[in-house]
Amino acid sequence: MAQTVFCRKYQQELEALAFPPLPGAKGQEIQQTVSRRAWEEWQALQTRLINEKHLNMLDPQAREYLTTQMNRFFDNQETDHAEGYVPPDQ
Repeated sequence: MAQTVFCRKYQQELEALAFPPLPGAKGQEIQQTVSRRAWEEWQALQTRLINEKHLNMLDPQAREYLTTQMNRFFDNQETDHAEGYVPPDQ
């Protein structure tokens, strides 16, 4: 049986990440508080934001922007969205 974690986004026990998704303390924190489902959803949003906003991941401001958006996403706060994106089911 897969390990579970109390997900801060969904406020319930869900499947945990197998390993920290980022290096250092932030990665450990995410592994302990974010479910695999929430992380995968964040990765999809992150990809759309990077592509739509033409973010350069070598730019510290772009990385800071994504970190802010990630924290807002996991805390169920309003996040930026890729303009013009229409989910496949619509």
